[in-house]
Amino acid sequence: MHFALDVAVLGLAFVFAYALRFEFNVPRFWREKALLQLPVVVGLQIFCLGLSGVYAYIWRYVGLRELAGFGRGIALAAVPVIALRLLSMQPLVAPWSVIIIDVILAVGGVVGLRVARRMVFERFERNATASHRKKAVLMIGAGRAGVLAAREILGRGDADLEIRGFVDDDVKKVGSVIHGIKVLGTTSDLPGLVAEFGIDHVVITIARATRPEMRRLLDICESVPVKARVIPGLLELLQGNINVSRIRNVEIEDLLGREPVQLDMELVSRFITQRTVVVTGAGGSIGSELTRQIARFGPRRLLLIEQAEGALFDIDRELQSRFPGVEIVPVIADVTDAERLDRLFAKHRPDVVLHAAAHKHVPMMEKNPGEAVKNNVVGTRTVAEMAGRHGVSAFVLISTDKAVNPTSVMGASKRVAELVLQSLQRRYADTRYVAVRFGNVLGSAGSVIPLFREQILKGGPVTVTHPDMVRYFMTIPEASQLVLQAGAMGQGGEILVLDMGEPVKILDLAKDMIRLSGLRPVDDIEIAFSGVRPGEKLFEELGTAGEQHTKTRHPKIFIGQIRGVDVAVLDEAVARLVSLAVADDGLGIRTELRTLLPEALIGLDIVGVTGPNLTAPPSPAMSSAA
Repeated sequence: MHFALDVAVLGLAFVFAYALRFEFNVPRFWREKALLQLPVVVGLQIFCLGLSGVYAYIWRYVGLRELAGFGRGIALAAVPVIALRLLSMQPLVAPWSVIIIDVILAVGGVVGLRVARRMVFERFERNATASHRKKAVLMIGAGRAGVLAAREILGRGDADLEIRGFVDDDVKKVGSVIHGIKVLGTTSDLPGLVAEFGIDHVVITIARATRPEMRRLLDICESVPVKARVIPGLLELLQGNINVSRIRNVEIEDLLGREPVQLDMELVSRFITQRTVVVTGAGGSIGSELTRQIARFGPRRLLLIEQAEGALFDIDRELQSRFPGVEIVPVIADVTDAERLDRLFAKHRPDVVLHAAAHKHVPMMEKNPGEAVKNNVVGTRTVAEMAGRHGVSAFVLISTDKAVNPTSVMGASKRVAELVLQSLQRRYADTRYVAVRFGNVLGSAGSVIPLFREQILKGGPVTVTHPDMVRYFMTIPEASQLVLQAGAMGQGGEILVLDMGEPVKILDLAKDMIRLSGLRPVDDIEIAFSGVRPGEKLFEELGTAGEQHTKTRHPKIFIGQIRGVDVAVLDEAVARLVSLAVADDGLGIRTELRTLLPEALIGLDIVGVTGPNLTAPPSPAMSSAA
């Protein structure tokens, strides 16, 4: 059908070219020549259009970008016609004016045909959805991201949005028109614009919006009030991959977002590409994201070690689908099983090990201290020893800010794991042992954000432990990318501390999540204070007073040298901890941890304690270092 329409349009274009040349009074001599030339010219044009790829275009999406393809095809077809003219090949010689007019009419005809088809299709879609009331929206941000989003919305007749205008804080843009949409004012004009145009909600389309900027925009929207929504995946948007159906409500992750991580791609590539990499705890929040990030760099083989078969099945299936060129080896194994790990390392000869397997839930480990020792201390030592024995080039431990001046068994067990790496670095000099320390990650298993969401859905109350409690947050992808960067940078024996940005007050976090759900704190959803749980601090730190933090070439990674502990003393303490864990002696474990770690405050009631780093905010020096 499309082919036949093009033949008809091109044939009419050629006939009109002759008619215009002779002012619609074509002499018989030229009429006879035109009849001979018509099939040759149209045939050449159809052939050259196909050669230029225009028949791969979808008619409803034809725009300015595709215009060049049609121009190339028709211009290419004119070349042999011009050659016939220059060679005086009678009777196929056409007047110059006819050739030029035909090219213009041919391009206009085939493009106009498709534009008309697109207009009819979009009008049909609009009429089909006319019975549904469209939502009047304002687009906040008239930059490239906003323009791409607006163009996609305008091009989709099934979109339930009607764009009334742009809002942008660049006063130079105010009054300009983009895709037929006017920039109506700045964000300070938003209250008046919402009332004037009957706006249902606004769509935030600012690429790489910072946390303060997103907070300011939401505060403005809340004061109007008008609902704010956001287009996720703005990097994809800038690359032209926008999908309007993904416009969603603003989530708490948008408010806690930070600048994108800038990886040293060459360094990380040398660390991962064409190497055998092991990830323990591969089914967990951090472990699974690490495997995704690693697979992007094309390792030779990726071993997924995980004890939970359901979680391992899920991440294995995902990676097999997304990265068919990477050899994925799922392994069900316990990180404390030395014999099983020894056989695995001997068989696969890994180059890099990232150890994410751990028990991380503070209150749960307070109730099960023996399991914290087994998994976090013994598991780390077992995997790390296998790395040294089998000549692994780099071993990276995923540590935590809770290992600093620990007040919980979980935090203390991770601190001991860090010290274990120091002792193994002395024993296995050919393996680089590195610990990477960071705070909470958004959306990880057991984190506060999924808990708050669940409580809000149930109608409250939202439980906050203490009004002054603060935490550091980063996204799981950001943490995973920085872990790879840190692992590639580490020389061995360091704690690499990730820059977590500014700490967030948990009470403010709860209020924000309630507001983003369209409700009001206290009035609609009650906030209850449950009290600080055993092992918890009011705030976390990323370094102790005795650790010297130095900058690295990456702005978000700092180095802290681990405080020295005599190897013999550490080995004896770990042996006692293992015996106490086997005996399930919780009190003995706490006592041993406090003896080994003088800075630890395990077993004390946090409420009312004035020990170091419990009730005072982090010092400016430590905040800048972290």
